[in-house]
Amino acid sequence: MGIDEIVKLVKDQLEHYNANKIPIEASGRHIHLCYKDIEHLFGKGYELKKKKELSQPGQFACEERVRIIGPKDVIENVIVLGPARSETQVEISLTDCRKLGVKPSIRNSGNIRDTAGLIVTNKDKQITLERGVIIAKNHIHMNLEEATKLNVKDSDKVKVKIHSERPLIFEEVLIRVNDSFKLSMHIDYDEANACNLNKNSYGEIV
Repeated sequence: MGIDEIVKLVKDQLEHYNANKIPIEASGRHIHLCYKDIEHLFGKGYELKKKKELSQPGQFACEERVRIIGPKDVIENVIVLGPARSETQVEISLTDCRKLGVKPSIRNSGNIRDTAGLIVTNKDKQITLERGVIIAKNHIHMNLEEATKLNVKDSDKVKVKIHSERPLIFEEVLIRVNDSFKLSMHIDYDEANACNLNKNSYGEIV
């Protein structure tokens, strides 16, 4: 094998390795509000104030914070994420569910049928959710080009090994493919603590 062939082989192997390194993001507790609930909590015609862009294009963290109240306890300063959704959804961890005293439901985002509800307040304004509290199922965002490189398609479920000081494997991780997405795996803080997630950690489909 000539030197040019060796260089090409090494380059191909590195590109394959990098394509399989999936960035991991830990998602803290947050709430997505529908327009109706935004107006109930902040006033008629109110528009959410963007604080910073998130990793997924079009998604952003807002300046607004709310309080969520369960049967047992309260959690303050829950961040609001934008833009507005068609229906309000609260995403928390299993630890948060236990603190609040609400029934945990591990779901894909948007699937809130038969989930728990709670009370959301902003100062003296209040809404009562009949449903919408979920523990978000871990998932991977990617665009079509990234999906092709990883040999997966939308709605596939895969095993992902987290490379960290406490490596572990997550099973049945949902693949979400859309051309507006950017490659990133989302887990919650409970899962991040379980694998001791840090800036050097990454995921690999196995």
